[in-house]
Amino acid sequence: MIIKQFIAGPIENNMYLLFDEKTKHAVIIDATALTPEIRNTVDELGADVQYILLTHGHFDHIMGLNDLKEAFNAQAVINKNDLILSDKINEFTRMFNMPDITPPVYEKFVDDGDTIKVGDMNIRVISTPGHTEGGVCYLVDENLFSGDTLFRDSVGRTDLLGGSFKKLSDSIKNKLFKLDDNIKVFPGHGPMSTIGYEKKYNEII
Repeated sequence: MIIKQFIAGPIENNMYLLFDEKTKHAVIIDATALTPEIRNTVDELGADVQYILLTHGHFDHIMGLNDLKEAFNAQAVINKNDLILSDKINEFTRMFNMPDITPPVYEKFVDDGDTIKVGDMNIRVISTPGHTEGGVCYLVDENLFSGDTLFRDSVGRTDLLGGSFKKLSDSIKNKLFKLDDNIKVFPGHGPMSTIGYEKKYNEII
């Protein structure tokens, strides 16, 4: 599996392309924007993007979803509990003086314990409410894509709609911190980390 990271948008979101070299199938995690870098990488790899997996429904993670779906003919995947955020996308974009966006449509919904098979990749869904009610992380082999649940030395904010620090703390302590220390953490913003590092040094939780 090849992992490619892209930084896009006004809040410098991380997006990830996961590519299975054997089958050429791929997924994109989060959907800030259809950047030239993403389009060129997909073309160069000859990747067939099957799904666009959303970690949660905040505007900065979904505002490029319509363009990405159209460009790659991929299905959008989210947890149903974050549809309310997705449907309210323009309440947030207007705060940043951005043009209105047609709220995205989703083809597939996931919940805790689901597995999405793409090529030879088995993508496990871990429900991690707290930053949002429908927040999820995606575990692929030794790689965790944590969205805005867990950052290096920090965690996601909980003061927005659907947020709960109690739920976030429980998600991290009782789900993510139960994973192997060597698992790499690829967050929605900022540098990568590991589960072991966060267990030792993340003082917020």
